[in-house]
Amino acid sequence: ASPGYCWPFQGSRTEVLIRLPAQIRPTAVTVQHTSKRASPLGTVSSAPRDFTVSVSLCRALGAGTWPWGKAGLDEEGKDETLLGTFTYTVQKELTQTFPLQDGIPSAFRFLKLVIRSNWGKPGYTCIFRMRVHGKMAGTHAIGQTHV
Repeated sequence: ASPGYCWPFQGSRTEVLIRLPAQIRPTAVTVQHTSKRASPLGTVSSAPRDFTVSVSLCRALGAGTWPWGKAGLDEEGKDETLLGTFTYTVQKELTQTFPLQDGIPSAFRFLKLVIRSNWGKPGYTCIFRMRVHGKMAGTHAIGQTHV
């Protein structure tokens, strides 16, 4: 990951709805940040720290008016399914893969990423690469999607 080519989010807490290129039964997500050595400021404080990944049945059915409305979000997140709560650890590898909850019966078109904190940067949080791993609906193939 090269410094300067990150996916920036304002603040240390944010959420984003990711539209996948096809309906996918997600099995894992991979998050990547840059190293201290490669960072122009010599810090990785903008790296995500604590985050969650979830999906919604409404998203699986393609409900909503994405990208203009609430993107298939159900009212107040009632039918949202949490697939995992994770911590990206800057002392470990730059690329970290997090297995999601097993036994997800449906494929989904939207994945919700909620960043709850970063490693100390108050102004923004950066992700240099995020991958969604899983099985595409209607196939036996297992693959990954780069976001």
